[in-house]
Amino acid sequence: MGMRWLVPVLGWCAATLASIGLATVALQPVVSAAAPGPIAALPPADLPVASRAAPPAGAGSATPVVPSPTATATSQPSPEPTRASGTPTPPATVVDGWTVTTDAAGEPTYTRTFRVAGGVAVIRLTPGEAHLVSATPDPGYTVDVTQGGVGNLAVQFTTADHYVIVHTIWQDGPVALISDSTG
Repeated sequence: MGMRWLVPVLGWCAATLASIGLATVALQPVVSAAAPGPIAALPPADLPVASRAAPPAGAGSATPVVPSPTATATSQPSPEPTRASGTPTPPATVVDGWTVTTDAAGEPTYTRTFRVAGGVAVIRLTPGEAHLVSATPDPGYTVDVTQGGVGNLAVQFTTADHYVIVHTIWQDGPVALISDSTG
């Protein structure tokens, strides 16, 4: 008679474990599809420093203020980065607003940040492929992403009376079109 409480507790444990297992199996395709692809990393010395503040409209040739790096004290030296191959990767270049890096196989990767009315989208294009790195809407805007094929990507920032679409496609190189509409 003292063990009657054990049956409901074991039943509850079994039901909980079963629901966790079913949820894991059901969500696996969603989690797998949402995982970002590999991002081509720039060597630390080649990273461009970007200012978060946009220049005011009409500011001609104002130079952005770039914070200087500050030294921090550490108790042990930071490890040196290692490379898989002995050949150094070429430095990043900028072509038509796209930051171009080349992987070890010589394949170019084009990355660009689009700051538009409505938000910021970072898109990465490689020959025949388009990947969204990030899309952050401004307050009051929503963001929708449409993948129209492997080399075709559109990011739309929307409010009730305004939308901006950043459309990128690979056509023998990276192509970007920005549509801005009110009403």
